[in-house]
Amino acid sequence: MKRKIKILIIVLLILTILIILFGVLKIQNYILKKIYKTNYSEYVYKYSEENNIDPLLTFAIIKAESNFKRNIKSKSGAIGLMQLMESTALEEAKEVNQEITVTESLYNPEINIKIGTKYYAKLIKKYDGNSLLALAAYNAGIGNVDNWIKQGIIKEDGSDIENIPFKETNSYVRKIVRDYKIYQQLYK
Repeated sequence: MKRKIKILIIVLLILTILIILFGVLKIQNYILKKIYKTNYSEYVYKYSEENNIDPLLTFAIIKAESNFKRNIKSKSGAIGLMQLMESTALEEAKEVNQEITVTESLYNPEINIKIGTKYYAKLIKKYDGNSLLALAAYNAGIGNVDNWIKQGIIKEDGSDIENIPFKETNSYVRKIVRDYKIYQQLYK
């Protein structure tokens, strides 16, 4: 009889531990999903899929660029969720048949995501499918990335992306790669 009670106590203890662990994991996921948001998902999925980009990567870019604040403007003049420069946005808007009359258009989440994903897709194509080089160019500009490759600072295949000389861009690429992995764990 004592042996059955001991076994029952052990089983109850194991069940209690499992329930606690499951609860902690649920709370952890809940908290992480508050940090790693999927706001504007209707636009992110629509335009990411149109441009053959994983929507979870687009969420990671938006998190890094604006942390989902749509009415934000950087010191350098980048606007909206995907932090588009007006000149880049005007050029890309023509390619997606999107009329932009004033800077204010870039604060519109749908327009910003539509143009931002198109531009990122263009960068991926330019760098032969290398999303890391495309991310570096999205942040530092095509001219800088092309110069780094030309000077041998980073390889054309992007395998040594950690050698990016701009500290901000180096951190930016690493942050997006990290956040993209977290988005994959949370939402796939």
